[in-house]
Amino acid sequence: MTAQIISIPRAALHEQATQRLRQMLVEGQIAPGAKLNERELCEALSVSRTPLREAIKTLAAEGLVELLPNRGAIALALSEADVRNTFEVMAGLEAQSGELAAQRITEAELDEIRAMHFEMLAAYTRQDLSAYYQLNAAIHRAINLAARNPVLTATYTQVNARLQALRFRSNQDGEKWKRAVEEHAQMIAALQAHDPQAMRTVLVAHLGHKRDVVIEQLRAVSAPLSSGQELASLAPSPFGRGQG
Repeated sequence: MTAQIISIPRAALHEQATQRLRQMLVEGQIAPGAKLNERELCEALSVSRTPLREAIKTLAAEGLVELLPNRGAIALALSEADVRNTFEVMAGLEAQSGELAAQRITEAELDEIRAMHFEMLAAYTRQDLSAYYQLNAAIHRAINLAARNPVLTATYTQVNARLQALRFRSNQDGEKWKRAVEEHAQMIAALQAHDPQAMRTVLVAHLGHKRDVVIEQLRAVSAPLSSGQELASLAPSPFGRGQG
């Protein structure tokens, strides 16, 4: 009997490529400011150029990729001023989300957030940063959705996309990662108590700490390296060379 060839729909290939490319950008496998090499990315993602280009357009709309005239696509790179300005807006959006969620969240939503929180703690115990970040981001999205304000959600999603890679890297310092976990425990307690002010306070502090860590990291990377010193984070990205 002839083996049946299973054809993967184009839309599914586009979605898979988008998801995997997003993860590469967020987790720093593609360095900020690096040009996206289509040939190498097609090989890495096992897709043709059409779904890859569709994925790049999707991520450009999300804010993770910049499309430059005559230069192709590059991974988003934010200056210190960009970081300060974006985190300032994001802190306000997170605070409002938390405040409204504390008033409007259902028991079912609270149960789901608690479950994700415990999964996140398990990932933290394993020091699995990738799994931790995905659960962390899902918790913040769930809090935003529990606010039941579609305008707030649309704005939150747009602004947060610009910060995903930076928020991921902010957990690479052990002590600061531990503090972030403790702040998440405070969020759960505030939600359970339906305390809007407590949620606003912890989320503003949480985003402020994230901002400070990110700025510290940006300054460390931009500082001149002493003779013989190397930083792994500055190693050239395998996907950052000229487009093939």
